[in-house]
Amino acid sequence: MKRALAIADRAALVSLKLLVALNALFFLSFLIVLLLAMGRAHAEAPACAGADLLSALQKEDPATYSRIETEAAATLNGKGLLWKLEKSGEKPSFLFGTMHMTDPRVTTLPPAARKAYGAAGTIIIETTDVLDKQKMMEAMLKEPELMMFTDNTTLSSLLSPEDAAVVNKGLDARGIPPASVSKMKPWLLSAMVALPVCEVARQAGGAPVLDVKLAQDAKALGKPVEGLETAASQLHAMASLPIAFHIKGLVETLKLGDKINDINETMIVLYQRGDTGTFWPLLRSISPDEDDDAGYAEFDRTMITGRNKVMADHAAPILAKGNAFMAVGAMHLPGPEGLVEDFRKAGYTVTAVN
Repeated sequence: MKRALAIADRAALVSLKLLVALNALFFLSFLIVLLLAMGRAHAEAPACAGADLLSALQKEDPATYSRIETEAAATLNGKGLLWKLEKSGEKPSFLFGTMHMTDPRVTTLPPAARKAYGAAGTIIIETTDVLDKQKMMEAMLKEPELMMFTDNTTLSSLLSPEDAAVVNKGLDARGIPPASVSKMKPWLLSAMVALPVCEVARQAGGAPVLDVKLAQDAKALGKPVEGLETAASQLHAMASLPIAFHIKGLVETLKLGDKINDINETMIVLYQRGDTGTFWPLLRSISPDEDDDAGYAEFDRTMITGRNKVMADHAAPILAKGNAFMAVGAMHLPGPEGLVEDFRKAGYTVTAVN
């Protein structure tokens, strides 16, 4: 692969993985707003910019692009955001993959999804805790050690001098005084810097990510909204991953600087195409680091497949009532252990819509 290709940059690879990871955790959108509402995010949201890195790969390294496309095509249930769930004796329900962002291209539902959402009697999202700020604050204050170092540890004490310099420089560029976040767990800090400034500013300015918008609109229409997880369970899942995994993600993301805009754009393009099966083949094809593979395999077990089982189990009694619209992160849909396949195993006929 050509070194000139932006996506082949090591920082870009790690940060792309991190952005995929963060989009698996709906709860982080709330934390971003909470943590940055006092800072630069109060300014008018800057225009978003970025290039689709996959398109660049197609032009500059067509062989690698072709391999990614082939593997993505072989990914079970890897194409499509909207799926119809049917079982004898129940009114059909729908499963929809979301992206936890405020970009209008994301928050504007495709026509088929809009129709299914409008006709649904019940809306299901990952966690309804984010709709109650007081409840969220209570959850965070109850277990502060999940997000903050409560002993003598500081972020700098976990960094080499070289990495500390990268982190301090990167935080300064984001308008975040390093001393103000010295006790913050690296995974939480990563949530603050792994999204473009424009996205963070929109969220802090009150723009809801897609999942929240779906829930808020449903409540305005008088529809019941159900959740599948708690904020605490999502916090525990993210905090359970090795500290080295989080440190590496933070350092490499800050190295990336403004290139995070390109990564964000790539994610949105893939999402718009409904190419949920492309995410991991893209990462595997351009990142041969076996240590990384092990780290992200653990992430996948903890943050994706493990939570899929919980979601499917908790959704069962709600879906049994029929006519529900279940919206969860699109990363939870594809693969042999994805939600689409989980619902098939639970006796549903599951078919992609459009």
